[in-house]
Amino acid sequence: MLLTIDDVLSPDELVMARRWLDEAVWSGGQMTAGAQAAQVKNNLQLAEGVPGLTELRQLVVQALSRSALFFTATLPLKIAPPGFNRYDGASNAYGEHADSAMRLDSGQPGTYLRSDISATLFLTEPQDYDGGVLTIHDTFGQHGIKRKAGSLVVYPSSSLHSVSPVTRGSRTSCFMFIQSMVRDAGQRRILYDMDMALLSLRSEYGETPPVVALTSTYQNLLRCWAEN
Repeated sequence: MLLTIDDVLSPDELVMARRWLDEAVWSGGQMTAGAQAAQVKNNLQLAEGVPGLTELRQLVVQALSRSALFFTATLPLKIAPPGFNRYDGASNAYGEHADSAMRLDSGQPGTYLRSDISATLFLTEPQDYDGGVLTIHDTFGQHGIKRKAGSLVVYPSSSLHSVSPVTRGSRTSCFMFIQSMVRDAGQRRILYDMDMALLSLRSEYGETPPVVALTSTYQNLLRCWAEN
């Protein structure tokens, strides 16, 4: 499932993030790419341990924890510590690739998480750069995504995707990988659709007996499908 969530970061949080990133020391993005992806990856990235990275990660994770839509869409079990990248100048694109199935969890050295869902949090306003379009392939074709700063797009990590060359300005974003409680993407979609329908029914009719019964069915499906 491909979903965009607007206003994950507040305007004040965006200002804070940009202040840290403007002062950051960037390194080549190939440091976290697999052998195949490294051949098409040409961007910059914050390395582990750089000043401000811990605070940036905390800011993003706290913002995600406020988003009910992020939770219902991803049902997160683990979130790898968010990373940050930049596209500009000669380091301006990321060719077509799929994300690695297993990601080293830098928050817990020596452990891995399964990447079920990938996410990009836009930190630069779209009018401030040309190009830099995130293109994601799914069963319905290709989707070009370029959203306002503070918006998040989530999509299956198995999807082929790319970032087109930035030809003017600079594109900065946060990227992350999520291991879901529900491994199967089709099951996650069923639960998401059901939860959205329940929210609509609850808003229109309140906690009627049918709504309570359907909520119980949602919880029982999640109980059947969830892993821990």
